[in-house]
Amino acid sequence: MPARNEAALDFLLTRRSRPAKTLTEAAPEKAEILTLLTAASRTPDHGKLEPFRFLVIRGAARARLAERCAHHMKAAGEEPERIAKQAGGFLHGGAILAVVFSPKPSEKIPEWEQHLAAGGACLALLNAALAAGWGANWLTGWASESRAFLEGDLGLAAHERIAGFIHVGGETAAPPDRPRPDLARVTQWIDA
Repeated sequence: MPARNEAALDFLLTRRSRPAKTLTEAAPEKAEILTLLTAASRTPDHGKLEPFRFLVIRGAARARLAERCAHHMKAAGEEPERIAKQAGGFLHGGAILAVVFSPKPSEKIPEWEQHLAAGGACLALLNAALAAGWGANWLTGWASESRAFLEGDLGLAAHERIAGFIHVGGETAAPPDRPRPDLARVTQWIDA
């Protein structure tokens, strides 16, 4: 039998994202953020292309980006309620660790596989933050799709996208678990 890491397995079987709107403004210090990013960078990456990079959004930058997001959404004719929710999201938690999907040219590794690696980095970052005792949530939304916002305010290149905004902060309360997939419905066994 293989050696089991019971603590890691228990964490994975019970992990639960925290709603971003419930996170406090407490945030990890730079050294701890670097530890979280190190964990995220260990995601499987076919071809070692590193098709992702990170943006660390802290302090006054959160309010500035909330304002810029609202500006772009108003210009696009979005409804006020949607603007408040999406732009206000930049104020949830004490830090936002964004994973940028940055595909690399490759004859061997298709872009969709590179996109999966960026998603893997999001999940690894989310789990690292939770394992470190922080509340964390993985969000996307309007701000992850607007080219004007992505390029003009976040400095992304034309070929880059946001795979996820990982909000990290203090916890006010652990939420109850939610229903999980029915394994019998989503699993097919192929034994022969």
